[in-house]
Amino acid sequence: MPTDIEIARAATLRPIVEIAAKAGIPEDALHLHGKYISKVDDRFIADLPKRENAKLVLVTAISPTPAGEGKTTTTVGLGDALNHIGEKAIMCLREPSLGPVFGVKGGAAGGGKAQVIPMEQINLHFTGDFHAITSANNLLAALVDNSLYWGNPLNIDPRRIVFRRVLDMNDRTLRSIISGVGAPTNGYTREAGFDITVASEIMAIFCLANDLHDLEDRISRIVVAYTPDKKPITAKDVDAQGSLGVLLRDALRPNMVQSIDGSPVFIHGGPFANIAHGCNSVIATTTAMKLADWTVTEAGFGADLGAEKFMDIKCRSSGLAPDVVVIVATVRALKMHGGMAKNDLRTENVEALKKGLVNLGRHIENTKKFGVPVVVGINHFFADTDAEIETLQNAVRNDFGVEAVVCKHWADGAAGAEGLARAVVMAATEQTADFKPLYPDEMGLLQKVETIATEIYRADKVTASPAIKKQLKEWEEAGYAKFPVCIAKTQNSFSSDPNAIGAPTGHVLPIREVRLSAGAGFIVVICGDLMTMPGLPKVPASANIKLLPDGTIDGIA
Repeated sequence: MPTDIEIARAATLRPIVEIAAKAGIPEDALHLHGKYISKVDDRFIADLPKRENAKLVLVTAISPTPAGEGKTTTTVGLGDALNHIGEKAIMCLREPSLGPVFGVKGGAAGGGKAQVIPMEQINLHFTGDFHAITSANNLLAALVDNSLYWGNPLNIDPRRIVFRRVLDMNDRTLRSIISGVGAPTNGYTREAGFDITVASEIMAIFCLANDLHDLEDRISRIVVAYTPDKKPITAKDVDAQGSLGVLLRDALRPNMVQSIDGSPVFIHGGPFANIAHGCNSVIATTTAMKLADWTVTEAGFGADLGAEKFMDIKCRSSGLAPDVVVIVATVRALKMHGGMAKNDLRTENVEALKKGLVNLGRHIENTKKFGVPVVVGINHFFADTDAEIETLQNAVRNDFGVEAVVCKHWADGAAGAEGLARAVVMAATEQTADFKPLYPDEMGLLQKVETIATEIYRADKVTASPAIKKQLKEWEEAGYAKFPVCIAKTQNSFSSDPNAIGAPTGHVLPIREVRLSAGAGFIVVICGDLMTMPGLPKVPASANIKLLPDGTIDGIA
């Protein structure tokens, strides 16, 4: 069986000007990065009229397992299939981070015949967006320390600098550091730390901004530090927004590539849904909706994380609203949620599948709370048996009231997802979405966390120290009461325990830390043991990534 990279290399790439023309973008609106990758000019985007009949489809998934679910693959397959049946569709994906590429995943551009290409460039440096975001973030951090060094005119309290540096790589040793060690010319010695780039507030702002002006305005509101009497100091106070805007101007233009089937694809922005809001850029999504009748986008990890944040953060901020949600599930992953070991997954086990269905059922129930029609996409694997597929489809239809469609896009491309595409069109046509966020703006910050914990995670309660409760109250009094909350927790479970598979109830959600993202417009709530700078596994994916003698890249899956 060929690998993803072998399939990608065997595909015929078309010049990106041809792909853009299919989407209605003229060549003079493209900023080319070689023959097969382009950015789209912001002035062209600004002049595009709104397409009133544009439909937005969100692809999400069950809680992830080591067996794999294939959310990105399904997003690409669905978009290709919509074009295959005569609709006009554009897909919107997130850019892969170098951290997971060299740490766990080895790549994140779909799979099989449902991939975006050129795969190696997309998974590595691409158009430099992440490097620009990293540089912008670290320029702001340097400006804060520079103001402190040159006489501290803003009266920055070195103990209350809250803006952290970032790196687009998993490096646990940088989570907590001492900076400024040595001679006085090295600056103030203080405790500091790094996050991974995708968890940064700059990344969140980049993905939520409507245009360059909005980007700079949001950057100016970032709270970087406090005075000894706790007065906030912002990026505007260190004159940062203009220079950061310069660094991010080109990056803010959405990237266009293509699927193996030749469909236009925007890949832009890339926060993780377990430590950030987990959605591609608003600019890419809204641009696609101006160019096509169908925009198919994804949100990271399971529906309890990426989809909830898509609805409560991205939609709330941008005014977007999905017309249909597709929840991706696999027989393999559901059997793991039913207690089956990964090494045994090729063996038929209907009972384990039935036990694991509680995870899919929980995600369906949760998603319906947002008032949007749901379709389940069963991402087919070759070892799935007829009895397992029948059990899954019957349970989804009879117990949860939605359709579950078998998809074979990995093997068959667009034709393999035609049934899912028709089910999505039917759901959008026959059911009217009545989208609403999970909670109102006016609800208290801690109450918002409690609402997500009880309604989505099915926890019994939320625990927080008096200091955290006090901090949330102070932010409410400072004018941030209407902010949504972005909960950072493990992606592997509804609970904060990554080993609690299935659909656990009666658990407790422990808040460890809270962070204000004043520019992005939300409060980050870190729960359990989750780290905003991940570490590498014992055997990272980088161990298998190398250059072959002929110069080609091997090991990026």
